[in-house]
Amino acid sequence: MFKPQGPYCQSCGMPLSKDKNGGGTNADDSKSSEYCSNCYQQGKFVLPDITVDQMKERVRGKLKEMHIPGFISGFFTKDIPNLKRWKP
Repeated sequence: MFKPQGPYCQSCGMPLSKDKNGGGTNADDSKSSEYCSNCYQQGKFVLPDITVDQMKERVRGKLKEMHIPGFISGFFTKDIPNLKRWKP
């Protein structure tokens, strides 16, 4: 199955190449090489208290809005718990 090229946001798994803003921003306003603009702005997570399961549901909802079938959204969200933000 086709999977977009990485690198991927280490919070939601979105390919950074798909980020309309080119990535999130660090505290010094430089571009983050790890997080997208939906998840990370000015050096902080946009939703600091979100759980990994809530993030998976949020991503599934965004994919549904894009008319991506459920079984494919499951494929894209299964690895979210393995991303840097969610590792202990």
